[in-house]
Amino acid sequence: MKFGAAVLRSYDSPFTLEEVVLDAGPADGEVLVRVAGCGMCRTDLAVRRSGGRSPLPAVLGHEGSGVVVETGGPGTGLSVGDHVVLSFDSCGHCPNCLGAAPAYCDSFASLNLFGGREEDAARFTDTAGNALAPRWFGQSSFAEYATVPARNAVRVDPSLPLELLGPLGCGFLTGAGAVLNSFGAGPGDSVVVLGAGAVGLAAVMAATAAGAVAVAVDRYPERLALAERFHAVPLYASSPDLPGRVRRLTDGGAAYALDTTASARLINDALHALRPRGRLGLVARLHTALPLEPGGLDRGRTISHICEGDAVPGLLVPKLTALWQAGRFPFDQLIRTYPLAGINDAERDCDAGRVVKPVLIPGGD
Repeated sequence: MKFGAAVLRSYDSPFTLEEVVLDAGPADGEVLVRVAGCGMCRTDLAVRRSGGRSPLPAVLGHEGSGVVVETGGPGTGLSVGDHVVLSFDSCGHCPNCLGAAPAYCDSFASLNLFGGREEDAARFTDTAGNALAPRWFGQSSFAEYATVPARNAVRVDPSLPLELLGPLGCGFLTGAGAVLNSFGAGPGDSVVVLGAGAVGLAAVMAATAAGAVAVAVDRYPERLALAERFHAVPLYASSPDLPGRVRRLTDGGAAYALDTTASARLINDALHALRPRGRLGLVARLHTALPLEPGGLDRGRTISHICEGDAVPGLLVPKLTALWQAGRFPFDQLIRTYPLAGINDAERDCDAGRVVKPVLIPGGD
């Protein structure tokens, strides 16, 4: 099977739109999906700075959505014609997977970031027969088609705007899941979100939907204006005495804080803005040591990393689409679409902060 895909051939080269070859149909437990849209995530772009750990050449993309066109056996639980959102890969049998925590799968890094499943290595090539890296996040969905493990695919209501749903499988899932799952925020709680990008704004929307008070911190006025549209109190990251301002806004300190920036200064500000026993969650990867200021962890405050919003995608994705249908999670307002052939434009706009969430449309204009 031949189809179009965006291939990254080196860490410093642009994406190239090429024809690629899939030598076999879906194996047992897999489905073949015709991609309707795929979000571009910062994790895709971080491959360029992976120090060679993420193998190339590769087809990236891990926020896909589309229609099932073929199934690999009756055990997938999916049927041809089903509309699906694609999420991260997991093994399904390690203690964390069995404990409903697939984001902490023992094989998460190897399956999603560093090469995918070994059984895929020989069947995905370019037209010259040269191997492409096995599936990125179980998907490689910067393409017209993707073969995915059925456990990655979440069936959704066919009346939904399928081409826009892909980011619910990662970026929006991460921000919303941190608030709804990790924090369990609800009425009377306050949530400070550091960084009003795709993950942060999803967290803001989820906090508002849960009845909590949201405070958004960013350095860009246009991002703060978006956060305010979603009912967050906006604060500039450069505000003097940021922790004090947050404490005054939240009647003594926030119950929860979510950092999407990996800024040591903002992480420390967030800790000092928490009430006693408050929790800070980190979703951005830290690339340097994190110095903690004295007093930041006093009075029962805690800090921990949150992966993929502590989500079971098959449970959280339907919850988020239901909130969208009810007008309480308007994630579509964060999206700008690009044709797959415009992937390099999407990357430039993403890097420059001109777009919150690019979504690539195969065959789009």
